[in-house]
Amino acid sequence: MFSITCQNYRGLKMETNWILFYVTTICLIINPITADIINKNVERNLDIASQLVKTSYKIQVEETAGKPLKEYEFIVREPNLSFISVKDGFNKKLAFEEKKENEKSQVKYKITFASSAPQQTLLIETVSTKNILPYPSEIKQNDKQLVKYVGGLYLYSNYLTQSQRINIQLSSSNIIAHTQFRPFSVMSNKMTFGPYENIAKLTDDELFVHYENQSPFLTVNTLERTIEVSHWGNIAVKEEIQMTHTGAKLKGSFSRYDFQKDGRSGQSAVKSYKTYLPASATGVYYRDTNGNISTSNMNLMRESVDLDLRPRFPLFGGWKTQYVLGYNVPSYEYLYSSDNDYILKMHLIDHIHDNMCIDEAVITIILPEGSSNIKLETPYGIKRHQNALIHTYLDTVGRPVVSFSQRNLVENHIAEFTLKYNFSKVSLLQEPLLVIAFIYIIFLLTIVFLRLDFSITSHFHKE
Repeated sequence: MFSITCQNYRGLKMETNWILFYVTTICLIINPITADIINKNVERNLDIASQLVKTSYKIQVEETAGKPLKEYEFIVREPNLSFISVKDGFNKKLAFEEKKENEKSQVKYKITFASSAPQQTLLIETVSTKNILPYPSEIKQNDKQLVKYVGGLYLYSNYLTQSQRINIQLSSSNIIAHTQFRPFSVMSNKMTFGPYENIAKLTDDELFVHYENQSPFLTVNTLERTIEVSHWGNIAVKEEIQMTHTGAKLKGSFSRYDFQKDGRSGQSAVKSYKTYLPASATGVYYRDTNGNISTSNMNLMRESVDLDLRPRFPLFGGWKTQYVLGYNVPSYEYLYSSDNDYILKMHLIDHIHDNMCIDEAVITIILPEGSSNIKLETPYGIKRHQNALIHTYLDTVGRPVVSFSQRNLVENHIAEFTLKYNFSKVSLLQEPLLVIAFIYIIFLLTIVFLRLDFSITSHFHKE
């Protein structure tokens, strides 16, 4: 009787073990054990000393289960994002792509790591425009310009953040008000918030700073940049610029007497700014609708031509100016050829002023007549316009015109484009032959005209 009971007990135990095994397997299938990606440490540097918001992140990412990290989702909640770059801990660029979102003020990026490891370091830089607003929006001529920045106190992330600190660089030590979330410290024109521990994912607390900012708030509304290529050794560059002071608007009338008498008057007004041209630039001209502007200085430096532009009048908040800047550069520095294949490499945009902001830039490239098989390569996305033809002197069928545009550009977008095209060197003879033919026809007509006798006296003598 006892032996039968033991056998029953062993059988019952085996059945129970099998049931537990099946239940565990089903639970793992339905609800698998997954590890989380966490932001182990976030160091964020925020530069709001100018009209641009420049942010740099150092994010240490970890996979808690020790699995290799392949992708990371980075969220930017600042509106008017203009530029972003992503690198790893070895300062090598990483591939990333934008994920479309319905929210205008939120942009998601999927970052792909180059190497496989459970711990990774991300170095991310972003630049946004028009996120520092004058507060108040109107000031008198002798008032200081105060601005307000509103952003996120924490890194807005889909992952838990164990530790975070934010360092803020201001343009002045005159801080009117700011977020009072402890711990924080203020030293002159620098602020530090944190460290903050164990921040839940998608935490969206506000950070605001109200402070004095007298840096130039210059916005280039439109930039029309024309590059005319000649195979006779010259490239002509012309820039038509419309610019607005987008800082606090001038309240009341402008007094030139107070402006010249008191050095503190009109501190936020823009009196002059520097533009950098290529070192080989010659024939520089600077004019507006009234003609040449003589109130400018040009300094020839080793690596550039520094042009100190001074408008005809100081630019206060809400005031606009419009001018044309042009110069010539030798083609051998930017144009390369092999047989009938040509490559043009130049900047899409150049430095207009420090911490510049361009609402829209339209770049037009005029190639020599006879150019074909045109291929354009740009360092970032642009809006390509339809190719066209333009007729100038000594043209027959017209010169090809390549045009494209882009919006919301900053200094980080100063990069080279590559334009490839074919051009037969025999076509270089077209213009000289046209000139020779024109002169030949003039001489021929002159000879014919001189040999004809239009007088009436000889006819009378013969009679």
